[in-house]
Amino acid sequence: MKVIEHLARASRPLVSVEIIPPRRGGNLQTLYAAIESILPYDPPFIDITSHSAEAIWEEQPDGSFRRKVIRKSPGTFGLCAAIKYKFNIDPVPHLLCSGFTREETEDALIELNYLGVENLLLIRGDEKFKKPIQDYRSTNRYALDLVEQVANMNQGRYLGDLIDAQPSDFCIGVAAYPETHAESPNLHFDVELLKQKQDAGAHYAVTQLFFDNTAYHRFVELARAKGVTIPIIPGLKILTKKEHLWKLPATFHTEIPVELMERVRACTTDREVLDEGIDWTYRQAVALLESGCPSIHFYIMQDTRPFLRLMERLEQVI
Repeated sequence: MKVIEHLARASRPLVSVEIIPPRRGGNLQTLYAAIESILPYDPPFIDITSHSAEAIWEEQPDGSFRRKVIRKSPGTFGLCAAIKYKFNIDPVPHLLCSGFTREETEDALIELNYLGVENLLLIRGDEKFKKPIQDYRSTNRYALDLVEQVANMNQGRYLGDLIDAQPSDFCIGVAAYPETHAESPNLHFDVELLKQKQDAGAHYAVTQLFFDNTAYHRFVELARAKGVTIPIIPGLKILTKKEHLWKLPATFHTEIPVELMERVRACTTDREVLDEGIDWTYRQAVALLESGCPSIHFYIMQDTRPFLRLMERLEQVI
């Protein structure tokens, strides 16, 4: 089922999550156990992140260094199949511009279509490795370009001239940035870009993580005034470590509210930090639900324990 169908048919607020594939050579059973632990909360869909290749330097026995290109976390499509057919949950793979040609993207879309995957989240991604592109290949520079490619395929328009090409039927999700993208000049630019993605074929949006609900409500208000009508699902993350106070703003361009910062800085143990993080996210989620949000998306990666503690409290109000 498509994400927008889940939203339309829901009789109660929905809770979805985002996970990451194991690192290359990692234990898949650990991730399966993590997914099984959240099944009691009936997530309608699970996002699976995707990662392009990156260049690393490996020291050789003779003391020299050799440049090596590697994808540290492959397996997104395999996890999609497992989540769909092992757990009967709709997977939402992330597709990236960075690190992939349009031709590779089309191949990936065909693979996902054959797997029965109906949902996608399309993002630009961070360019960790400048991939050389042959003359006969092409790239999507921005997420908007990627949306246009998938929308074209949904209408049976592939990169090459194909006879009797069958259209795909993907539900297209995109990212939204309540506190502006790191490269955006202002919030209005981000709102305009979301409108362009909608006009190009996007069906829904999920926000970057935020810790101040005011930012989300302001963004939604501006988006609606601009003509954005697609669902905008708020994305939340539980702050679990003191380092998150400076690492999350640096990585995701989000602001930590003063109250949360002071509460976390006053903690003397990791357990206290986690308690504060769970409590803050709980209050955020409750306020969002009370304001009418039909769904909340949680960035949980692979450690589900903080999420499970949160849901023990949150299920009382859902």
